[in-house]
Amino acid sequence: MDRRIWRQFDLVLVGLAALLILYGVIMIYSANQNQEDLRDLWQTQLTRAGIGLVLLVVVAAIDYRWYASFYKLLYVVMLGLLATLFIAAELTAGTLRWLDFRLFPVQPSEIAKIVVVIVTAKILADRDGQMDKLRNLLFSLMIVVPPIILIYLQPDLGTTIIVAVVWFIMALMAGVHWFHVGLLGLAGVIASPIVWLTMADYQRDRLLLFLDPQSDPDAYYNIQQALISIGSGGMLGKGFSIGTQNQLHFLRVRHTDFIFSVIGEELGLLGSLLLFALILALIWRIIRASDLTGDPFGRLICIGVAAVIFFQSFVNLGVNLGLLPVTGTPLPFVSYGGSSLIAFLISLGLVQSVLMRRKALDFEEV
Repeated sequence: MDRRIWRQFDLVLVGLAALLILYGVIMIYSANQNQEDLRDLWQTQLTRAGIGLVLLVVVAAIDYRWYASFYKLLYVVMLGLLATLFIAAELTAGTLRWLDFRLFPVQPSEIAKIVVVIVTAKILADRDGQMDKLRNLLFSLMIVVPPIILIYLQPDLGTTIIVAVVWFIMALMAGVHWFHVGLLGLAGVIASPIVWLTMADYQRDRLLLFLDPQSDPDAYYNIQQALISIGSGGMLGKGFSIGTQNQLHFLRVRHTDFIFSVIGEELGLLGSLLLFALILALIWRIIRASDLTGDPFGRLICIGVAAVIFFQSFVNLGVNLGLLPVTGTPLPFVSYGGSSLIAFLISLGLVQSVLMRRKALDFEEV
């Protein structure tokens, strides 16, 4: 491999991700310092971040076009891992989401997000300039339907929606006709009763609770505590490690799904705005990479990665602010979680691979 391509390695992109990870590690420490069994989770998160950063460099070193040659294999492996959950995974909190590989647990749906981006990018790139045809749109949809169904059956509605939205954004950026978008919307409305009937009971309860919080005050408790935490933080926050809702354990799952509520309470509006700025800067840097490459496959990979980070952040923040139903979706790079963090760092490695080889592509085109 030509060492000169490493000159295109985007240190700013990695730096922004590292700052988000550090931000998360600090807040995970604050969220769990008074709970003996969770006190060392910040160290575990740091270790996983180190593993993820190494994998980021490894993935960046591999020419991203290699994945285009083996996308079918990646697709089959992804479906195999998702299907294995129904055979080998243990039921945890009513869901099947983790495979235990002894050394570490793996969440296949996090891997699926990366593979869906690669496979969708390949399908759309092969039809570059032809996505205004309905058959091409439907073909790309048929490819993502199997993993969407397998994730939905775990059941994991949050990740299901994220994967579907990421596919839609990538298809939209590939040149889908707006009339066909309308047809998809109509099909979604028609299918909504079927989706409602097949949802798990707790998923329906969450949606009903969102529409009518007073229907079940006990179930609404954590959302209420999250809103109290964020609202009580004010401009500057109550101070690091002295937030009452956090430190007195009124706020549940505070180091994962509701880490933003801890930030809002202890660091206030300014701390929250800093978080927003880092996430937006990271997304902008990825979009910049998509603009710099002339290869449709590479451009769509970058768009897909940006879409995953943007929409998952949007969902997590929306839940914390009471603007969306509870989904159990972590905040990218910030919430505690090994599979999620490593998967996001691998996806940044894909972006780096695209960015590092854009000069070679330009030269080849000339």
